[in-house]
Amino acid sequence: MLIPSFYYGWVITGCAFFVLFFTYGVQYSFGVFVPPMVDELGWDRASLGGAFSLYSIIYTMFTVVSGKLTDSHGPRRIIAVGGVLLATGLIATSQLSSQWQLFFWYGIVAALGMSTAYIPCNMTVVKWFRRKRGLALGIAASGASIGILLIPILSTFLIERFNWRFGLLVLGCSMFVVLLIAARFMIGSPETLSLADGQIEANENGVGGVAQSWSVAEARKSASFWFLLLGFALTMTTVGVPFVHVVSYGRDIGLSDGDGALAVSVIGLLSLIGGLTLGAMSDRYGRKSAFVIAYVLQVVAFVLFLKADNAGSVYLAAAFFGCYYGGFASLYPALVGDLFGPDHAGAIGGLIVAGGGILGGWGPALAGYLRDVNGNYNDAFVLCLISAVCSVVLFVVLPKPKRPISYRVVAP
Repeated sequence: MLIPSFYYGWVITGCAFFVLFFTYGVQYSFGVFVPPMVDELGWDRASLGGAFSLYSIIYTMFTVVSGKLTDSHGPRRIIAVGGVLLATGLIATSQLSSQWQLFFWYGIVAALGMSTAYIPCNMTVVKWFRRKRGLALGIAASGASIGILLIPILSTFLIERFNWRFGLLVLGCSMFVVLLIAARFMIGSPETLSLADGQIEANENGVGGVAQSWSVAEARKSASFWFLLLGFALTMTTVGVPFVHVVSYGRDIGLSDGDGALAVSVIGLLSLIGGLTLGAMSDRYGRKSAFVIAYVLQVVAFVLFLKADNAGSVYLAAAFFGCYYGGFASLYPALVGDLFGPDHAGAIGGLIVAGGGILGGWGPALAGYLRDVNGNYNDAFVLCLISAVCSVVLFVVLPKPKRPISYRVVAP
């Protein structure tokens, strides 16, 4: 029997946590698989980075579809279908023998499955929460953070104990089971269960106020929409580079593959802290301020990557990058919900992610190309640093949202 005060929104948050745990943990374990794939298959880093860039572009591009379908049909079927596609893509990738198979099964099929994770999960949480939206999204995003912390370690163990093919096979089968179970409990909105709780009050930052929901067409006419899309494009240019290339980068400066995999796990651990801290902070002090802090952390991270020459300095850079990444992952859907309201948040958020992914998803491929040409990652990290600085400026000048505030009974 449920406790009378229990709010089902926390079940939604928990399910989102597990979906993001597996999807993002597996996605950002890709860099752990790159060195053994290079060793066995003899492919260059640009090709493997290119496959991940195609994956990034496809999955972000199709979030506009998954977001719209989540708004109209709810998240349950969308996430379940995505789980099947993602698992199929990973399992097939574990058996590949040629580059076209990598680009098809991982770059397209797995990417289509991944498109049903971030926007459907987070925008469903947005619909269930108002006053504690930042906190709830921080908890959901912490699933991705813990996945990034633990799954690279598991992947490294499987690769060392067996091989990279067996590792991908295990991850694919696990993905299939977990996502289908989690999808079963995802419900689109509290209105579906006739649930509501707590009177909302807006503060001077507008945090906690209920935005009048905008249509996609209305949102596209606002400056805030285009600021967010450009910001997401800059983020996509940089965010995949450490995840995909940090293990190879570690090799270049004399670290073992295990040291590089540990750097990915450091990103995961600190993204957990960053997501929870900046998410809760944004509920109190505003999303814009928290966003600026997150992007400043990203600037520091890439400065440190440029100067890194040993394991400790790589881990320090990874720590700052993790704080940034966790903050961004939790703040972005909250800001979309604040600006445009919850009713069409999936479609609007998906459109921003799609546009940003198409414009910026080429980052990992370019980083791999620059490494192959120059023999090091310096130019790649300089490019990331420039993008990070531009992101800081973009959110400093982000127009203050002007939206009508109403008061109604909402979730905690």
